[in-house]
Order: sequence, then structure tokens, then C-alpha cells
Amino acid sequence: MDGNLKARLATAAVGLPLLGWLVGWGPPWLFALTFFLLTMAALREYFTMVFGENSRAMGWGMLFGGAVALTVLLVPAPEAALWLSLLVIILFASVLVSQGPLAERLSRISWTLLGGLYIGYLVPQIALLFALPDGRAWVAFVLVVIMAGDSSAYFIGKHFGKRKLAPTLSPNKTVEGAVGYLFGSMVIGVAARSVLALPAGLIEVALLALTLSVLGQIGDLFESLIKRAFTVKDAGELLPGHGGVLDRLDSLIFPVVLATFYLKVVVAK
Repeated sequence: MDGNLKARLATAAVGLPLLGWLVGWGPPWLFALTFFLLTMAALREYFTMVFGENSRAMGWGMLFGGAVALTVLLVPAPEAALWLSLLVIILFASVLVSQGPLAERLSRISWTLLGGLYIGYLVPQIALLFALPDGRAWVAFVLVVIMAGDSSAYFIGKHFGKRKLAPTLSPNKTVEGAVGYLFGSMVIGVAARSVLALPAGLIEVALLALTLSVLGQIGDLFESLIKRAFTVKDAGELLPGHGGVLDRLDSLIFPVVLATFYLKVVVAK
């Protein structure tokens, strides 16, 4: 067993029971607080990547991203959209009083806006999913679907992968691993339907698991794009074998948003 796999398994042995308790039995306020803290950790990793040692830009970026996250968590719709609009206006106005060449100012504000939306706005939406009817079950469903897909891609890609999926973004990912991701997600998603008592039909769950698995891989590649742009291998080092918090959340972000949208907009109608 290689060292990276040992580290991954050791981290999972500690983290998965805690996550399972939080999703299954933890109070909603603790769930929201936990993911707010994870959001802030991911924001720190992101802004460290894009701004390096520019602590001032990093601090303002985290302030903006944290304010966006709190708006998502604490302000009900439709007022949340108005608060978010105000935060964006403040961010845009800040470029007028910032320092440096104009192109550099616009570059900083663009990366800040991306981080605030990608992490500050999207990551906390898992708390919105958690708060829906049967929210604990749906959060667990998304987690097991993505984790199953990720594990399947890792083992199948490692032993059978030959054709590169996106070599410029993630050199280790293969087409075979991606197919394994889809298959593993669907199988576990269908099996989880009965265990979690999801209020959805078999075909609906299978298609949803397939869609989530596609989005999980897109989310993973999107974070890889950011990392390659700044020539870093991992967003951080907090989680042995997995990299940073953002490296662990990247494949969950887009699926969580889709699942929340599906339940609140499509199913609710």
C-alpha cells in the first residue's frame, strides 16, 4: 500500500465518522457552523493561491467571501439577493480606491469576485440542502454518490487508466477513471435510495446520481484549472492524502447546488 493511499485512509477513518454523525444527528446550527468554517478555510486556501504573499488582498478577499457566505446562511430569500447585490457593488467600488496599475486592480477584483462566488456563495448552499424536508437524507445521498464516484475513479484509474481525460488540467485523470466514477456513483446512489428512505423513484434517483457524478467531475476539473493557473499541486495541506479543504470540497460544490435547485425548484413544483 503506497503512502498516499495510507494517508487517505487514515484521514477518512477520522473524518467520515464525524461527518456521518454531523449529517445524521448533529443539530442544524452546528452543521451550518461547520460548513461556514470549512468555507472560510477554503477561501483562505484559494486566496493564498491567487494572491500569494499579498496579505492585504487576501484579507479583503476573505472578508468579501465570508460576508457572502453569511448572507447565504443567515438571510432568507429574496432579501439575500439584495444583500448579495450590495456586497458586489461595494466590491466593485473598492477598486477605485485600491492601489496599483489599473489592469492589476481589475485582475485582483476579478479573482476576488470569482472566489467569493465559487466558494463563499456556493459552498454554504449545502446548509440550504440540509434544511429542506428530508434534508439529512439528501445531503447523505450527495455525499455517498460523490465519495463512491471519487473512490471508484481512483482505483479504476490507477489500475486500468490509459487514456488521459484532461491532461492540461489534471494529468492523472483518465477516461477509464471517469467512467468508473459514473458507474460507482450510480450503483451506490441506487443502493442508498432504500437505506436513506429517499422520497424518489428508482429511475429518478439513478438519473440524479448520474448527473451529480458528472457535475462532481466537472467541479474537480474546475478547481484543477485554478491550481494549474497558479502552478500548485494542492490547494493546501490540511488533510493528509487529500490536500487542502478546497481539494476535498471541489467535487461536492456543483452537485450540492444542483441537488438543492432540483429539490427546491423542480420537485417543489
